[in-house]
Amino acid sequence: MTSATADQGQPVHRRKTTVWLSKVFALDRAGVNWPRAVVFLDVGLVPLVVFWAIGHEEYLLSALFGLLFAALADPGGGYGHRASHVALFALIGAGVTLLAFGVGAQAWGWLVLVAFVVTLAAGLAASFGVRRFVNALLLNIWFIVAVGLAYTFHHAAHVTSHTWAQALAWAGGSALWIALTFAEWLFRGRRDLPQPVAELPGDTSRRKLTGPLAAFAVIRALAVGGTVALAFGLELPHGYWIPIAAIVAIKPSLEQSTLVAAQRLAGSLIGALAASLLLLLPAGETGLKEFAMKRGLEVVALVLLMHGVGIRFLNYALYTAAIAAGVLILVDLPQPSDYAAEGYRVLWTVCGVGIGLLVMVLAGLLAPHTARTPREQP
Repeated sequence: MTSATADQGQPVHRRKTTVWLSKVFALDRAGVNWPRAVVFLDVGLVPLVVFWAIGHEEYLLSALFGLLFAALADPGGGYGHRASHVALFALIGAGVTLLAFGVGAQAWGWLVLVAFVVTLAAGLAASFGVRRFVNALLLNIWFIVAVGLAYTFHHAAHVTSHTWAQALAWAGGSALWIALTFAEWLFRGRRDLPQPVAELPGDTSRRKLTGPLAAFAVIRALAVGGTVALAFGLELPHGYWIPIAAIVAIKPSLEQSTLVAAQRLAGSLIGALAASLLLLLPAGETGLKEFAMKRGLEVVALVLLMHGVGIRFLNYALYTAAIAAGVLILVDLPQPSDYAAEGYRVLWTVCGVGIGLLVMVLAGLLAPHTARTPREQP
């Protein structure tokens, strides 16, 4: 009798799983924007070639993030309005870069404290409007990535990275976007233009900081601080993948739907697995072949970021996977790779995503899930 019930229930359970997965990976073909992706690739090739030419690829990721996030923070409108807002964002981003690379080589306690404060400030920025909240989340994500990058360079004997140069690279990437928009403004007859990523919210009206929102900001900051403590306090090999995976997987706000949260988790895991496999390619290679393979992987990472820009609203899981894979490749490329390293990377990613899942469960206790769409999330 029990067996028959189980046999009847299994197809239903399997059908529910199939339906849920189809929702997670559902494609909205109207959300594809390849022209925007090609623009990012064309402009992203500039810092790539420049840093190849001068032999300082360690500053590439800062420049690419400065370029990408400046484009996302561009509010559109008149050129003066756009340039001033992007310049302010770039200035704050350069400060965040200085902070991340400044504490990246310090004792792990300082890392935990600063990561907690930065993440808490980003969460509380919701009271200043949705647009500023999104910009704060972008800088929050960059801070965690930059800390992991700083830690990588600190433990790579063959790489020398200067904090001031990383901040300059970020500012240079942002300045490149400002210069591109100036050329576009002149080409289009000095007309006001809409924001380049029109799907992102532009609302700057203030909102009340409620108790649940503040509580969630604290929980999110504690989770990020906890992952940083695990990674750097225990000196786990490649442990910085834990906070990077966590900051990508954790939902940014209480309003995010369960579907989008699942897409963030799935995309984080897929991106980490893809990055791990690609990072195995130069393992065991030396000399010119290793050099060529690493330069090739930098191009692959740039192409992955380009695809992330292009499919941002095609499917949120695939977007997260492309961005996560590109970032993780660039963060860990200076480190030697082998099967043991890949095992650690995947393991820590699973741990980071698991912590993100736990945070989302706690968030579900603070407020009911709402039906917002992926288009409203950074």
